[in-house]
Amino acid sequence: MTFDCPKCGAPVSFDSVNDPQGVATTVRCGYCNSSLMVPDALRGRPARIVSQVQIHPGAPPGKAGSFKWLWLFLLIPLFGILIGVLAMVGALTSVRRIGSKSPVTAPGTRPGALGGGKTVNGFAIEMLRFGSEGIGPGMFKDARSIAVDGAGHIYVGEYTGGRVQVFDAGGQFLTQWTVDPKMPLRGLAADRKGTVYVAQSGVISRFEGQTGKAIGALPYAAGWGFDDVVATADGGLVAAWYKNRDDIVRFSPDGQVTRSMRAAISSVSGDSELNTRVAADGLGNIYALGSFNNAVFKFNADGKFLNRFGSAGDQAGQFRAPQAIAVDGKGRVFVSDIKGIQVFDADGRYLQVFKADGIASGMVFNDKNELLIAGRNHVIKFALN
Repeated sequence: MTFDCPKCGAPVSFDSVNDPQGVATTVRCGYCNSSLMVPDALRGRPARIVSQVQIHPGAPPGKAGSFKWLWLFLLIPLFGILIGVLAMVGALTSVRRIGSKSPVTAPGTRPGALGGGKTVNGFAIEMLRFGSEGIGPGMFKDARSIAVDGAGHIYVGEYTGGRVQVFDAGGQFLTQWTVDPKMPLRGLAADRKGTVYVAQSGVISRFEGQTGKAIGALPYAAGWGFDDVVATADGGLVAAWYKNRDDIVRFSPDGQVTRSMRAAISSVSGDSELNTRVAADGLGNIYALGSFNNAVFKFNADGKFLNRFGSAGDQAGQFRAPQAIAVDGKGRVFVSDIKGIQVFDADGRYLQVFKADGIASGMVFNDKNELLIAGRNHVIKFALN
C-alpha cells in the first residue's frame, strides 16, 4: 500500500499493520528521507465503537423498559428533522447541477480533475490536472520533462524508459512513442511546428511530435554532452552542454550553431557546475539554473552575463535542490525546488512561492501564458495572476 509524502509528494510504500492498541506506526520516505506517520485510515485500525447508553444497575425493576421507550419517542422527531435537512441539501445540489456539463477526462486522469479552479496562494489557479501512477496511456512512472508546441499539444517525457506521451491541450491522450529506453531522457522541447527535441545520451535528436518519427540529430562540432534543451520564440533552441566545461549553445531555427558560451556558469561563479537547466524569454535573454551553484544566471541574446540571483538555503529566494526553470510572457522567472515554485521578476527580485503538489521536475509555458508542470506521475496546468 502507498500514500503520498506530505513533505515532498513522493509515493511512500508500507506494509498494512493491524494496530488495535493505537500504537503509532511510522515509515521513512525514500525520496526526502523524512520520518512519516502512516495515516490512520490505511493502518488497519478497527473502527471505534461509540459507547451505548445503559440503565444504571440500581434502577428499580420495570423502569428500564420505560426509559427505553422514552428514548425511542425522543429519537423519532430527530430522525424526521434529519431526513428533512438531507432532502433540502439534495434539492439545492440538483438545482446547482442543472445546465452543468461533466468534463471529459483523459485516460489515467483522476475524476473531477479538469477545471477544478483551485487557487494556490492567490496567485496560481489550477485549471487542469491529469495523470496517475502507472504504465498505461495517460499514466506516468517518472515524468520529469514537459514541452508544448504551437498547436497546444503537450509532450511528457519519462526520465527512465524513454517514453514520450502526447496529449491535446485539454489533457486527452493522443499517442506515445519511445526513444532509447536504456538511457535517461534529460531534456525535452518542442517548436511551434510540432518538432520535438530530445536531449539523451548527450545528443539532441529531432522527432515528428505526432508520430515519433526520427528526423536526425543536431550537429555539433564539439560532440556529445547535451543535458537540457529549450525552444526559443524565434524557432531556435538553447541547450546546456557539459564536457569538463559548462557551455550554453544557441541554435538557429534550421539547426545551425549561432553562439557558444564557454563555461557560462563556472566562469562567473568560480565553482563547477555539473547540472545546468536552461530557459529563454521573448527578448532572447537566456536564464541558466545551476543546480550545484544553487543560483540563476542571466545572459542577454549576445551571451553577455547580466545578473545572478539565488543561493543555497531555505529562506525566500534561496534554493534547496532546484529542479527546473521557466520564464513566462511577462518576463517572470519560475524556479522549482523542494519548497515549491518560487517566482522572481526579470531582475531576480523575489516575488512569491506557491506549491504544485510535490516537486515540479519539468516546467513550460504555452501561448496563453499558462504554466504546465510535470510532477513524476501527473501534469498540472496553472493560470497565473
